[in-house]
Amino acid sequence: MLQHIRNRYFFFLDLVLLPLAVYASYVLRLERFFLEPKFLAGMTYYAILLTLVTIGVFWMNRLYARYWRYASLEELLLLAGSVAISTIVAGGLILSIQWLFRVNWVVPRSVPLIALMVSLGITSLPRLGVRLWAFYQRRGQAGLNVQRVLIVGAGDSGSMIVREMQQNPGLRMLPLGFVDDDRTKHGMRIHGVPVMGGRDKIPALVSQLDVQQVVIAIPSASGKVIREIVEICERTPAQIRIIPGIYELLDGRVSVSQLREVNVEDLLQREPVQTDVTAVRELLAGKRVLVTGGGGSIGGELCRQVLHCRPAQLIIVGHGENSVFQIHQELSRVFAGYDMPEIVTVIADIRFPERIRSVFQRYRPHIVFHAAAHKHVPLMELNPSEAITNNVLGTKNVLDAALEVDVERFVMISTDKAVNPTNVMGASKRVAEMLVHQAARKSGRPYVAVRFGNVLGSRGSVVLTFRQQIANGGPVTVTHPEMKRFFMTIPEAVQLVLQATVLGKGKEVFVLDMGDPVRIADLARDMIKLSGLEPGRDIDIVFT
Repeated sequence: MLQHIRNRYFFFLDLVLLPLAVYASYVLRLERFFLEPKFLAGMTYYAILLTLVTIGVFWMNRLYARYWRYASLEELLLLAGSVAISTIVAGGLILSIQWLFRVNWVVPRSVPLIALMVSLGITSLPRLGVRLWAFYQRRGQAGLNVQRVLIVGAGDSGSMIVREMQQNPGLRMLPLGFVDDDRTKHGMRIHGVPVMGGRDKIPALVSQLDVQQVVIAIPSASGKVIREIVEICERTPAQIRIIPGIYELLDGRVSVSQLREVNVEDLLQREPVQTDVTAVRELLAGKRVLVTGGGGSIGGELCRQVLHCRPAQLIIVGHGENSVFQIHQELSRVFAGYDMPEIVTVIADIRFPERIRSVFQRYRPHIVFHAAAHKHVPLMELNPSEAITNNVLGTKNVLDAALEVDVERFVMISTDKAVNPTNVMGASKRVAEMLVHQAARKSGRPYVAVRFGNVLGSRGSVVLTFRQQIANGGPVTVTHPEMKRFFMTIPEAVQLVLQATVLGKGKEVFVLDMGDPVRIADLARDMIKLSGLEPGRDIDIVFT
């Protein structure tokens, strides 16, 4: 029944209720129900005028085009403002007419003020009643077949997640409470859901409330904080899910659809680096952006984050047709429903100069991110010619094409192995950096290189090796118990690359701050635990 309520019903209700509001204002002012002829005439004229003005203002503010089933504070404020304007205009007109012309009817000066409060109440009640009815109807529809959820983090992200759960019964998720370490929030309610204490209360609350799922809703938390929360949650039978980190939420939107299992990248991410996201958006907005190696792990993330900045066109260039197809499908799905920029996919090998030149001549990009490269150190030792033709000659081909069409900014993804290189891959990337510097001197434009360290989850990362070993039943092999490496997640690294794009003046090599080193043995243990297994019992760690 509720879904059949239309705004025309509110229109007819207003036609009836607004004159009643004026009558109620007279009754309150005169303290009697029966009005003398002079007051009855004044009430009639004022009721007609107020009704016409109010309906006109409601129409101009599109209040009859609102879906009140999902009304929020915005609708309430708009309704209050419209009623106030209508009452002031109608009251001013009726009192002016009464003062300018010697009429034989009376509108007391206090009646418009009383009518303001009565009109606001009488017009908002049916609309908010629909909103309240819809809320309880959705809760009733969810029934008993729901997941009982505890939210960790009573901030903006947690609030958005709870609101979506409440508004969408199809999710079948019932938020029971928040936990947050901010003591000032304890005992408060957010969207009617109580904040029940700090993270130390999680095991007791899971037991008392029969919680089936714990959602970690702190996108800005460091890996250390996430690790501590996960260790607490692992002492309970509840499923653990998490909202992606701040680097994956550049647009600030949080949705239940983004919830996922906790992975090792969450445990290792550091405190968010303060970057000038606004400057990045302004730089990329409305520009044609080309990404080579767009089907790879780094190139694919570049495409995701660039698309958030609303470029005029995103050109994805890649050699592998399957990976390019997959990133195009993903972007089309994720950004469906938005005003999505044009995405162009190009299958091309950067080793062929004529092909690359034709791509640049056709699309004439403003900004180029060059992520196409061979980066497997052992393989390049065995195949040095491939490293040279792809990493060196391929980069030269891309740079030559960029110079021909006056590309404004050029960023090459390099590696820390280009520092005093001791292998073929590192040496090839160092030569590529020198080619970028040469192009920057020649063009006078901000052509720069950005050096990566170990990026978690990228192709060739130790994380993928460990995952494969765990899937095969072990053992997980580590070189030495005390071996440490610097790591960075792919979204973190790409956001810093975009920041380097803004900062670059030309001929620079930016080196990303990789944070604190991570013990590889601890990384292996974390991955085994996150797979639901126990190190030493289900999966062995072997030091080679």
